[in-house]
Amino acid sequence: MLPSRQLEKVKGELLKLAKKETMAQRSLDRRAEEQNNSRLSLMAQRGQKREERKKLKNNEIEDCQTWHNTARIEKPKKQKNKEIADCQTWHNVARRGEPKKTEEQRNGRLVRQDVSRDLKESHIIVNAMN
Repeated sequence: MLPSRQLEKVKGELLKLAKKETMAQRSLDRRAEEQNNSRLSLMAQRGQKREERKKLKNNEIEDCQTWHNTARIEKPKKQKNKEIADCQTWHNVARRGEPKKTEEQRNGRLVRQDVSRDLKESHIIVNAMN
């Protein structure tokens, strides 16, 4: 058997080792918890960024849908305006009694008027000579 003094020394050494082991384990636990918290923080940040991107994308989609709907609304307006313009054109044609003349038709009429005037003038001159 060991003397009591040696026994006390061994007990003291065992207690010291147990304390060191406990402290080392606590240190490892703290480090693991810090890493865990860091990961959770990063995950939360990524989640926030993901949500921001999602909101931005949804806003862009809403804007596109708004423009699409606006275009769909504008298209019937343009069609209606065109129909009104067409009706006004036909109304004006009907009021004049004849369809709009082309440039060639207007020029042809002017040429005929000039020829008629020239013939009248030459006829007047011939009559005056007789």
